[in-house]
Amino acid sequence: MRIRPVGRHALLLDCDHPGQVEQWRAELWRRRAAGDLSATEIVPAAGTVLLDGVPDPESAAARIAGWTPAPVTTTAGTATLEIPTVYDGEDLPLVAGHWRLTVPQVVRRLADTEFRVAFCGFAPGFGYLTGLPPRYAVPRLPTPRPRVPAGSVALAGPYAGIYPTASPGGWLLVGRTTLTLFDVSADPPATLTPGTRVRLVTV
Repeated sequence: MRIRPVGRHALLLDCDHPGQVEQWRAELWRRRAAGDLSATEIVPAAGTVLLDGVPDPESAAARIAGWTPAPVTTTAGTATLEIPTVYDGEDLPLVAGHWRLTVPQVVRRLADTEFRVAFCGFAPGFGYLTGLPPRYAVPRLPTPRPRVPAGSVALAGPYAGIYPTASPGGWLLVGRTTLTLFDVSADPPATLTPGTRVRLVTV
């Protein structure tokens, strides 16, 4: 892991692999809650963690460099968000071809996987879900659809995701949910936040 200054009051942690991102996100959130770290925002991404609003970046970087993040573990007492999912996406046969499985086997694999929100982006409330084995990474469509309905459950690269609102998109559609994932009047507005454990349960 490498620490770089970003502007006057931010730090960027460059991680060696995606799993390290979650370890550092969880560690930094714990340290902030314990009063060991002052940062307005801690924002994970695919390979980095951004700390913004850091009053003394040089001092914070020195402290962080001496920390060792705890391994990410699955705790029985930690709640898992179950998202009711209808697996009828039009790209299921395409995913089955990539995975060399039948469509029912693809559905079973997705429903049995415990996902975790690695980071958020693309659109408000859109969480990038990890948990599938690397061999199940799939390509995006060569030409994005002009409109993907809200609630669409989809795959791209190593990630699963759910479109919180209707938007263009090139991910492979495998299902849909009626769960609201982003509501500006709610607190917090986003249902999916980094670190949240998720299961896409069949309905």
